[in-house]
Amino acid sequence: MEKEGNKQENNPRIPSAVFVDDVDKFMEKTENSNVEDVLKRLDEQHSKYKFFEYNLITKRKRLQSQLPDLENTLEMIQTMKAHKGQQLKTDFLLSDDVYAKAHIQGTDNVYLWLGANVMLEYNLEDATELISRNIQLATNNMAQVDDDLDFLRDQFTTTEVNMARVYNWDVKRRQAAKTKQ
Repeated sequence: MEKEGNKQENNPRIPSAVFVDDVDKFMEKTENSNVEDVLKRLDEQHSKYKFFEYNLITKRKRLQSQLPDLENTLEMIQTMKAHKGQQLKTDFLLSDDVYAKAHIQGTDNVYLWLGANVMLEYNLEDATELISRNIQLATNNMAQVDDDLDFLRDQFTTTEVNMARVYNWDVKRRQAAKTKQ
């Protein structure tokens, strides 16, 4: 968590929350003259973090569904390489939980779906390289998303603590004003 003037490990994709160490000093700043405005700004910041979290969780789910498909594709390519020149018997996935028996003639090429209704022909070596690279990229992206989610949790906590500290500061200030009257 960042303190005013103290930088924590920054994430270039997610803005850092600044920890309010000294609420009195923080509230003396000209942009913080109104408690309601400060709390509103902190709440907006919290909402932005919620938006980041939603996007990261969506990306994580997409990556989690891609990885098994990529690994199955790589396994099939390796099986085809191992049985090169021989007929291969397999169950072919038609749709969810629907398979058909297939006899595949030995081949040196495969067709891979690249997305957006695009399919390209690759030789087995190039296909292995492409799918392996995509698995590595998806794994790296998954690790980055997990790191971003961890960083984001820290920003949530910092923002929530700041909101509580400013609110409590205002309650104490109001109580002190009442006792003076």
